[in-house]
Amino acid sequence: MRKLTFGMNLSLDGYIAAPGDDIGWSVPSDELFQWWSDRVGATNLSLYGRKLWETMSSYWPTADQQPDATPAEIEFAHRWQDMPKVVFSSTTRTVDWNTRLVTGDAVTEITRLKAEDGGPMDIGGATLAAAAMRAGLIDEYVLATAPVLVGSGTPFFTALDNWVNLTLMETRTFPDGVVLTRYETKR
Repeated sequence: MRKLTFGMNLSLDGYIAAPGDDIGWSVPSDELFQWWSDRVGATNLSLYGRKLWETMSSYWPTADQQPDATPAEIEFAHRWQDMPKVVFSSTTRTVDWNTRLVTGDAVTEITRLKAEDGGPMDIGGATLAAAAMRAGLIDEYVLATAPVLVGSGTPFFTALDNWVNLTLMETRTFPDGVVLTRYETKR
């Protein structure tokens, strides 16, 4: 069975985006960016909701060709382009860059993917991750918590019907006061 991880940058008050989908507060330090890049390099399959897919696919397919691209950005772009991806959307019509589109029930498909043999999977996008969270499909949570309060926006966590007990696996502090925590779901 494959492991499914939900990880994102978030504000101290628990939001992955401020109102208006503003993520300007979440620009990672070079060290944190490298940590996320290494994570992408170790991920076997990435699952995206529509909004996060649109954000990622609007930049990373050509980021390595930009004249001001850093070596770290070029490395991340190559890793992202090469990594198999699944996009869950009922409105998106086409996808590219080593990606497959799923228009049906996300929980059913994620359950099927988890049951397959293979390496770790990451899930991204608030709505998609919320559905997987409510279905009890997420095995690990990775929170890169920035020292900023945004007041409202898109929450990292969704409303749940039941408690989810977690075990702390790692804590790490990055420049700019970002604290990374990794939690494993107790089964």
